[in-house]
Amino acid sequence: MAVIGASGRMGSQACQAVDTDPGMALVARLGRGDELGDLGGADVAVELSVPDASPANVAHCVDHGVHVVVGTTGWSDDRVRALEEQVAAHPGVGVLIAPNFAIGAILMMSFAQQAARFYESVEVVELHHPDKVDAPSGTAARTASLIGRARREAALGDVPDATTSDPDGARGARVDGVPVHALRLRGLVAHQEVLFGATGELLTIRHDSFDRESFMPGVLEGVRQVSEHPGVTVGLEHYLGLA
Repeated sequence: MAVIGASGRMGSQACQAVDTDPGMALVARLGRGDELGDLGGADVAVELSVPDASPANVAHCVDHGVHVVVGTTGWSDDRVRALEEQVAAHPGVGVLIAPNFAIGAILMMSFAQQAARFYESVEVVELHHPDKVDAPSGTAARTASLIGRARREAALGDVPDATTSDPDGARGARVDGVPVHALRLRGLVAHQEVLFGATGELLTIRHDSFDRESFMPGVLEGVRQVSEHPGVTVGLEHYLGLA
């Protein structure tokens, strides 16, 4: 296995996780500026770089017939479609794009999708460390997308909001019609809550990752299964029977 972005916080943790797993062998640690080459002969690469570099890194892996587990955020619908076209030319290659690897976070998204059709109001709040370069987080965007889809299937209208003046953007971003708020605070790692409101009640679904070690079981599960899922898969939930 190869890790791209091995010198980063997630990358170094992934290298350690692979090193301690008796069923895996780390053959390449690739950092910024390193030539990917043949990826050390790896059959699977874990891509944990930065949003601007990720598409080219993944394309390189696919062109070399290497399966890829992608943890880098910033994968828009357009980027995913372009990748699907590329992967179609390489039958048998699997790519997993995972907005989040924490099992609890994946369950949170699944629970939120189930709850969405029962509530008129919903908002998402994501909280991360201030070194994170993108907002909203991939997890928040994915959660909002799943909620938006569930609301459409339930024929729910727009989230009620009487705001007519918000020149500074206090009401946050809208992702698939769902308000999403991003907080960046020193001391945090990765946290998210989804709040559902109805007359007389509030349902809050929250997940907290206090250490990046919480992502490693999901990373390793992705590595184990990606070769069994040719094509592009978005969301680790598809490997866990939660989709």
